[in-house]
Amino acid sequence: MHDASMRTTVTLNPDVAAKLKRLAHARRASFKETLNEVLRRGLSGQTGVAGARPFTVEPHPSGFRPGIDHQRLNQLVDQLAAGDLVDKAGG
Repeated sequence: MHDASMRTTVTLNPDVAAKLKRLAHARRASFKETLNEVLRRGLSGQTGVAGARPFTVEPHPSGFRPGIDHQRLNQLVDQLAAGDLVDKAGG
């Protein structure tokens, strides 16, 4: 799948160049082959993001029994904790 190549000059940041060199060495491939592979993978990943469906939250019943105010659950926890404290103190 080698079409006509295009020669160009690219200035890489030193950290990117070092990572590419390490990757090329680990793969026993040339710097050019490694750069092309990384660019292909990065560019192909970009197309999936644009076409992705937006995330939506589907509401569902909370399962609380009638009479329990879910807005005041922290107060209920505080009351239960205070009751445990009284029980432990022997009151």
